[in-house]
Amino acid sequence: MVGSALTVIVPPSDPQARAAAAGLRELLAKGRPALLPMTVQVGAARDGALMLRRVDDAALGPEGYRLSVTPQRIELAANGPAGWLYGGITLWQLVQDGGPGAAGSIDAQLIEDHPRLSWRGLMLDSARHFQSPAFIARLIDWMALHKLNVLHWHLTDDQGWRIQILKYPRLTSVGAWRIPAGGSGRYGGFYTQAQVRELVALAARRSIMVIPEIDVPGHASAAIASYPALGVKPHEVPAVPADWGVFKNVFAPTAASCGFLEDVLSEVLALFPGPYIHLGGDEVPPPQGTPALDVHGCLARFVAAHGRRVVGWDETLTPDLPPSAIVMSWRGVAGARAASAQGNDTVLAPDPQLYFDHRQGLAAWEPPGRLVPISLRDVYEFEPLASDLSAAQRAHVLGLQGNVWTEHVRTAERVAAMAFPRLAALAEVGWSEASARAWPDFERRMAVQVRRYRQLGLPFDESLFGVDARVDYAPDASSATVTLSHQADFGDIRYTTDGTTPDARSARYGGPFKVAPGALIVAATFAQDQVLSSSFRWRTYRGLAGRRSSVELRLCSAAVPLALEAVGARGALPAIFAVDIENPCWLWQGANLSSVARLVAAVGRVPFNFQIGADRERMRFARPTTAAGELLVHLDTCDGPLYARLPLAPARDSNAVTVLPASAAPAVPGVHDLCLQFAQRGPDPLWVLDWLELHTS
Repeated sequence: MVGSALTVIVPPSDPQARAAAAGLRELLAKGRPALLPMTVQVGAARDGALMLRRVDDAALGPEGYRLSVTPQRIELAANGPAGWLYGGITLWQLVQDGGPGAAGSIDAQLIEDHPRLSWRGLMLDSARHFQSPAFIARLIDWMALHKLNVLHWHLTDDQGWRIQILKYPRLTSVGAWRIPAGGSGRYGGFYTQAQVRELVALAARRSIMVIPEIDVPGHASAAIASYPALGVKPHEVPAVPADWGVFKNVFAPTAASCGFLEDVLSEVLALFPGPYIHLGGDEVPPPQGTPALDVHGCLARFVAAHGRRVVGWDETLTPDLPPSAIVMSWRGVAGARAASAQGNDTVLAPDPQLYFDHRQGLAAWEPPGRLVPISLRDVYEFEPLASDLSAAQRAHVLGLQGNVWTEHVRTAERVAAMAFPRLAALAEVGWSEASARAWPDFERRMAVQVRRYRQLGLPFDESLFGVDARVDYAPDASSATVTLSHQADFGDIRYTTDGTTPDARSARYGGPFKVAPGALIVAATFAQDQVLSSSFRWRTYRGLAGRRSSVELRLCSAAVPLALEAVGARGALPAIFAVDIENPCWLWQGANLSSVARLVAAVGRVPFNFQIGADRERMRFARPTTAAGELLVHLDTCDGPLYARLPLAPARDSNAVTVLPASAAPAVPGVHDLCLQFAQRGPDPLWVLDWLELHTS
């Protein structure tokens, strides 16, 4: 039995064990209430306590541990601090599994455990959107509780320079701020060197190594806006840009640029004592003529001369890449395969499998991001060690990491929701052998994990157990059929139709059901008496023969499919638009139009702040007949007969979602596809659909 508090005993001759115990106590004191209250004492082992013991056991490695639970005491043996931390976290999990709160029974047992991969990480993009130091400190704690050990910190990019460099103050006084697209006022922020030191020290106490990324020679717009002499003419950068995408702005291939960046790296090296420095190297536009100097190579040599190893994206893989350089494979897994075959260490961070800016499901309540979902199961079933890799290649695979790019992840809370629970899946893939992993078992353990998340105050995504609904209206608007679903393969969906919150005694969903128009459906997932999800709500509307949001419709194409939020949205549930930004066009397949008398649509506008090169010139729109443009609805195909034209003038001066005046619909019997497109003079701003309703009167 672990009581309301646990005493940890450390040997008097091991100050490292004492520090590890204090760090474990600090970590497990956080939560609502404390995860596992502890006191630390120096002395000999005694009954009823947890004893930390140092061993010299090569089988455990630097992060492994041996946890022995007997009726008298608990002993945690490890080679050093990481093993003690991870063993203590396992103990906390065992206590949680034994019952709610901080007290519970633990069966007598022996656990010997160590990770299979040494790099289990998260990349945080703080350049596109700034997160507070307080949030990053919480993120480090959450990572430690998942036994993750690398925080790759993306600190510089076109849209922001986030780290204070004392020798070059304009990098933050200018480069850390921008005017948001479609907005006003400066946006941004940066981390002082004191804040960086505090976060790096906190991470070290959690056995997490922080790896900074200073991206060169591309993604340099913010730096060039700060110090224009760093750029290559004629690509001038008058201000930090607010567009997303790939810019032509690169650091000039000159000795002056290299000298400037060596000064920057000198300060960065002093702040980050770990063995790795990430120098980017991705998405560099083709040079104009022959470069006078290889900026990336120059800085890589500088870093190596200071005893550090360079990490770069897979574009840096060349036949003459030094053996000490590490290749981070993002364009799929091919870069990792090639790097390991060449003899370079590599880290798997592939798009799309481990790109956590993708939404985790198709529900309308999912936050903004890349529209094609990467689910929790997708991450769990990703295997970084392909079966056909040779033993020599496998030895070069250091591990894997999830990447939270933040172009469309505006808030810190959304960063957390994009990362979790997918990081739980990634952590298990990095820790456990493939033969020891099974999705059904992991999925059931997630029922316990979400309870832990709530205790931690961690704003996780609910795509696994969260309920989605599809509402289909009868053609005569007399009723609506509701279909509920979730991603999980277990757990019961329970629901009400009167607006009350469901509980474990509410109706169990067994298949589509009919309700009268005007009903308010509320649903949640349960496992016996335990609620696994929040309650989700949908209202059915009177007088409708159909209603679909842009998220529920099919996109006509998928060149760059995104879920974007309304410019003026600042609430908890902003409007989310599903759109292919290169072709804003939607299909409603199989709409019964027999009783439809008029159409009502809601639309919004988003700034076209996307660097898509020549693709922008290829975008085509129908010719508008009014100054503001129109929403066009065609029958059967996008070239079919015009079914309705809804003028956009009422929405022209608004950044919020606007419901357009109804448009009369001609009498058309039967079932048809509807194609929805905008007639407008150009892509900026980009008109987007929120929803379309088919009314019977």
